[in-house]
Amino acid sequence: MEVLIRNFEISDYEEVINLWQLDNLPLKLKGRDNRAQLEQQIKLDQVIFLVAEKGNRIIGTVLATHDGRKGWINRLAVHPDLRRQGLGTLLIKRAEEELRKKGLLLVAALIEEHNSASINLFIQLGYEPHPEIKYFTKKNFPEA
Repeated sequence: MEVLIRNFEISDYEEVINLWQLDNLPLKLKGRDNRAQLEQQIKLDQVIFLVAEKGNRIIGTVLATHDGRKGWINRLAVHPDLRRQGLGTLLIKRAEEELRKKGLLLVAALIEEHNSASINLFIQLGYEPHPEIKYFTKKNFPEA
């Protein structure tokens, strides 16, 4: 598949949100997923936000971050019509590469329990599930 992977630009916002909605990703449009928040996030050194583009159309995304000790892949999306063609793998590997360039030796993925396609993909790529770990959040407001 001829695909260009490049950094997200704020002008991609609407198209990326549409893709995330098409993929049924949980969105917080009044919080961390709103345009202003994403514009601030992409300026941070610890944020790696890549888009996959084919024919001037965004067909995939990966959002990775790090805390200085561990890299996180937490927003992978591939257009439903283009799944099972290696694009998800390509995006994950590119995010891992970018995290390694920043000195990260460990990469983790946040995947919702019902998302078996992503769980299976990450397992195929060598990620190990840790069912004993529970994820907790504390939000400043419900849509954060």
